Amino acid sequence: MKATKTTITKISLIVMALSTIYFFSTAQERYTELQNFSKVLNLIQQYYVEEVDTKKLIQGAIKGMLKELDPHTSFMTADVFKEFETETSGEFGGLGIEMSIQNGVLTIISPIEDTPAWIAGVKPGDKVIAIDKKSTKGLSLIEASQFIRGKNGTKVVLKIVRESSPTPIDITITRGQVKIKSVKYTDMEDGYAYVRVTSFIENTTRDLEKILDKHIDKHKKIEGLIIDLRRNPGGLLDQAIKMSDLFLQEGVIVSTIGRNKKEKEVSSATKKAKYKDCPLIVLVNEYSASASEIVSGALQDNKRALIAGERTFGKGSVQSIVKLPDGSGLKLTVARYYTPKGVSIQAEGIKPDIEIEDIEAEAFAKAIVKQKGTREKDIQGHLRGDREEPEEDQKDTQKNAQTTKKQDANSAISWWNDVASNKDEAATPKLKLLKGDFQIYQAFNYLKTWKTLKVMTK
Repeated sequence: MKATKTTITKISLIVMALSTIYFFSTAQERYTELQNFSKVLNLIQQYYVEEVDTKKLIQGAIKGMLKELDPHTSFMTADVFKEFETETSGEFGGLGIEMSIQNGVLTIISPIEDTPAWIAGVKPGDKVIAIDKKSTKGLSLIEASQFIRGKNGTKVVLKIVRESSPTPIDITITRGQVKIKSVKYTDMEDGYAYVRVTSFIENTTRDLEKILDKHIDKHKKIEGLIIDLRRNPGGLLDQAIKMSDLFLQEGVIVSTIGRNKKEKEVSSATKKAKYKDCPLIVLVNEYSASASEIVSGALQDNKRALIAGERTFGKGSVQSIVKLPDGSGLKLTVARYYTPKGVSIQAEGIKPDIEIEDIEAEAFAKAIVKQKGTREKDIQGHLRGDREEPEEDQKDTQKNAQTTKKQDANSAISWWNDVASNKDEAATPKLKLLKGDFQIYQAFNYLKTWKTLKVMTK
């Protein structure tokens, strides 16, 4: 026993010594790099041809450092951070757009419905190459936001590159108070309901409950429900969890895992499930991001809803906001989101149970399908997903798209015939909705055959 204890003691001492060497080695490397930084800063302060603002230099260095990380990690000056803290209340000044840096280009993920950007005609996938004639090249998201923000009533001009336009176009937008109506309802008659959720803000779940309760008061029950999360750029995590909880009797909603894989945070259903039985279809597309993907993943993995449409954006990373001593802030990616089955959303997105192409009514006669947008996994330097395949293996998407086109052909023809033949301007809200959007039309057909589809989801 003594020999064993002695051996264990020696091994422990060796491990401690190696750990100490590694620690000091790493610390020494870091110290050397910091010495280089300090020396460069000192040389600039002493010998640069003009006097420089040291604070500006250091903030620039921080921004440069963060550019080595993913596009969602950023630094905010004190003024910008103060504005940032006001943007989730549902009412704020600005344009109403969600943006991302995609392969070095400022790109619109989605304009929020009924906001100044939406009204002015900004579309998902638009690439912003200039703001008020100032190039956006090299700008971070935060820096771009600074140029876009301004006093209510003032105008800003975005120079846009759009797939359907041969030349860049200028879109003039009047800044205004952005008051978001995040939940919109259409009575689909006979007990069916359609709800469009534009974003996840503080009152989203409460507003959804009010709408569904009124629907039940009128029809006695929810015969079937479509929740439309297309072009929904996300928002508050707690609202995504609360919305999912309305429909889930039990099970995990979402989990987050950071650098330490053993530290896993799990959010589960509270077992209240106010609307646990109604047939439910969730519509998504490539502009459904973040909170939208959490809801879709939770309802899909728990076999509570059928997800239809197109694969989502794939923004499955968690950002933590840190307020720094001088009032500035750091938005830092600290974890990844995982669906109840443990699948990472990051760069993967949510694959729908039923894929439905987005077809334009006006272009259908020419067999044109809408241009696909850029997803998180297409962004250069994106945070890689756990299950992301090597580039050479990513060939399934195009094959699936071709298969989907063939499967949807008959339904699309039927839809087009309805659109072309029915020109009644006095159509009900239901008919207007179905006539103007093939994906809704198709989802509604699936909803009416729910008993058959329920077998498919088991």
